[in-house]
Amino acid sequence: MANGVLAITEQRDGKFRKVAYEVVSEGRRIADGLSGPLTVVVMGAALGALAEEIKAFGADTILVLDDPALADYRTDAYTNALAACLPAADPAVVLLGATAQGKDLAARLAARLNAGLAMDCTAVRVQSGSVICTRPMFGGKLFADVTIQGTPQIIAVRPNVMPIQRAAREAAVDTPAVETGEVKTAVVEKLMDAGGKVELTEAEVIVSGGRGTGGNFQPLEELAAALGGAVGASRSAVDEGWRKHGDQVGQTGRVVSPALYIACGISGAIQHLAGMSTSKVIVALNKDPEAPIFAKADYGIVGDIFQLLPAITAAVQKIKS
Repeated sequence: MANGVLAITEQRDGKFRKVAYEVVSEGRRIADGLSGPLTVVVMGAALGALAEEIKAFGADTILVLDDPALADYRTDAYTNALAACLPAADPAVVLLGATAQGKDLAARLAARLNAGLAMDCTAVRVQSGSVICTRPMFGGKLFADVTIQGTPQIIAVRPNVMPIQRAAREAAVDTPAVETGEVKTAVVEKLMDAGGKVELTEAEVIVSGGRGTGGNFQPLEELAAALGGAVGASRSAVDEGWRKHGDQVGQTGRVVSPALYIACGISGAIQHLAGMSTSKVIVALNKDPEAPIFAKADYGIVGDIFQLLPAITAAVQKIKS
């Protein structure tokens, strides 16, 4: 009989993505609610000590699928390997992050297993033995509570929403034979962003700009560099062609949850707020005192961002020196 939770982690180049810790932490909470075990899956090649690292977040069992064929993410290879090991675990719930990779894998796995899928969930709760997922609809204008029929129930949780909690315990580590089956895809080339900048979804500090920047993001870049953070943008700034889509924060872009989010020249449309509202501290800089962003901000400054940002950057640099 299906029991417990199976959490699928995500790693890149031998390092866990932030969403991996979120998924395992949430998996532990759901497993406790179902009074079942938590099985964590680590996939890739030459994984080293990753299994030991993830023990601190509450796994009962860790399945390490280590094979050269899993070195780079390919939908068919990962789906085949997971489908082969799932029957032994027989989970009631399969949990993974709703990243670009996670969404792709969740959909393929649901089709393979003929299982129900709830995508981009912002909350999961166990009520009277049933798992209830909360997910946004209609561009984040409303949230729906949904249940999934059948077993397993596949849930993809939105990154940067679920809290990370340590719950160290002795976990059994299993390294089963990897069955990738027939793989029809191949990685031909990798094109990575150059410059070694902090990735937006991983950043602890984000300086984000909107229409009020007029397309001049240089002061934002300088402040982000001084704070060791990343630069984001609103949809309007991306639509204007001032920043690439990968920098967009919001319902149709990236969802972020940094320790500090600085919104520069951003009015505060609901779609943007949906992507950054869980930030620990929000600071808004805008020349319009009636901008909706101020209602969400912990601190607000009314003024010209092109006067404010250089002064803030200079102060940060002075403190650091």
